[in-house]
Amino acid sequence: MNLLVNILIILLALFIIKIIIIYIFFRHEINSALARDPAAKSRLEVLLLYQGLHALINYRIAHAFYKMHLFFIARFISQIARHFTGIEIHPGAVIGKGFFIDHGMGVVIGETAVIGDNVLLYQGATLGGTGLEKGKRHPTIGNNVVIGAGAKVLGNITVGDNSYIGANAVVIKDVPANSTVVGVPGRITRQDGKKIDVSLDHIHTLDPIMQSIEELERRIRELEKK
Repeated sequence: MNLLVNILIILLALFIIKIIIIYIFFRHEINSALARDPAAKSRLEVLLLYQGLHALINYRIAHAFYKMHLFFIARFISQIARHFTGIEIHPGAVIGKGFFIDHGMGVVIGETAVIGDNVLLYQGATLGGTGLEKGKRHPTIGNNVVIGAGAKVLGNITVGDNSYIGANAVVIKDVPANSTVVGVPGRITRQDGKKIDVSLDHIHTLDPIMQSIEELERRIRELEKK
């Protein structure tokens, strides 16, 4: 009986040490989740229950093996993480600090993708390639970028800092900083050259097609008045 109690105490101690280590190394990501997800109630909840964070933890471990050219081990870890979280992050991708995947199911991040700091991805987002060429074939995402649910950012393109990719948009061309992209294929709308607030919700993005239609309607009204 005493042996069982001692084993349980040791396991509990190891678990607590593990939690502390994860918090130390991933505090930026945990704080990012708290800041961007109103459903998050505590750091402990994020640390234990958020699959986006778990996928990122496994990615960091896999990425370390990838840099050591232990590619099979790296992919093995990433596939285990994919099985348990529904999020596939290739160990060759480069990801900055403060990265947060909200909900996360169906997110795919390709091998040569580069992601800056404080980036937010919603469920179903894809950072993918468009061909069979070797080398850089996935997107580069700047700092403070928001990529909406189901959005596809494809190819060796760059999304500038502080930009917002609307839900289900398909982006295949470079996006300047401080821009909003909506539609299929993605069309760029600047928001007065101002930084886009990361709390911007999906229904308040500017639609460039509607802006063009409204501009045409305005011109028609002006012509009818003459």
